[in-house]
Amino acid sequence: MSQPPIHPLSFNGRTFSVEELRLIQEVSASCAALGRTEMARTVCELLVWKRPTGRLKNHEGRRLLERLQELGWLRLPPVRPLGRKGPRLLPASAQSDPEAPVTGAVGELAPLTLEVVRPGPASRLWREYIARYHYIGERVPVGATLRYLVRSAPCPGRVLACLGWSSAAWRLAVRDCWIGWSDAQRRQNLPYVVSNSRFLILPWVQVPGLASAILARCARQLPADWAARYAVQPLLLETLVDPARFRGTCYRAANWIALGRTQGRGRMDRTHQAHGRAPREVHVYPLCPQVQQRLCAAPAPARAEAGEAPDGP
Repeated sequence: MSQPPIHPLSFNGRTFSVEELRLIQEVSASCAALGRTEMARTVCELLVWKRPTGRLKNHEGRRLLERLQELGWLRLPPVRPLGRKGPRLLPASAQSDPEAPVTGAVGELAPLTLEVVRPGPASRLWREYIARYHYIGERVPVGATLRYLVRSAPCPGRVLACLGWSSAAWRLAVRDCWIGWSDAQRRQNLPYVVSNSRFLILPWVQVPGLASAILARCARQLPADWAARYAVQPLLLETLVDPARFRGTCYRAANWIALGRTQGRGRMDRTHQAHGRAPREVHVYPLCPQVQQRLCAAPAPARAEAGEAPDGP
């Protein structure tokens, strides 16, 4: 069977030239003995495809290789059997069991603290809570990610909520129209937008106004935390709300702006083929004045030196 003709391909915010794609073909043919992860790392090194921190985009590189195989442009080695397929299930332990109710006024919990989740016990606790109590559950995020455990100074030993922040949706019509940027500007400046991909107030925490207070606290702290990890200062926050389950009241109370609904594709859909998903309400929160103008005019995020900040949770 003849190979389909190759043409430039846009993927994950970068356009790969025909020459670069032919180089990837050569790597896949000459390094067939490597596993897919090692092959992706090799491709990223050759193409200098890195995060602003200087770390290689290994995960995105593997997804690119799989996309090229779908297009018939190369053939990858079989996936090595390293265990069960699909996401790893995280069994619940006693540490995520329901606790005594937390009630009262939100002011009684002040000040709220947002603990950045790092590898270790805090990461497992965050994952258990999300897997056990969030309606979507835990999924492996794509791209940059930052997670928080929310606590209260009056009761620091208890977790009130969990938040997850990740790379922004590749294309959202209502958001992109509101910003007014071109496709080229979006591809360049999308790293300045960060998505609230998980927000869970634990079911035994029933404090009116807590959700909006957490969002307000997060809007103040997240920009510095994100910049410390990824060397990019966010300008805009976004989230997608399922209107069949939620009204988005806490986002509006925290002064987020409701823009309208998605077109029913996945948040990272680049091929306009992922139909069938229920539309979501898009909400955004500007982190600076004149955010639309700045997102259209901002320079491309500077590349930091390798090792300047840790990459990933």
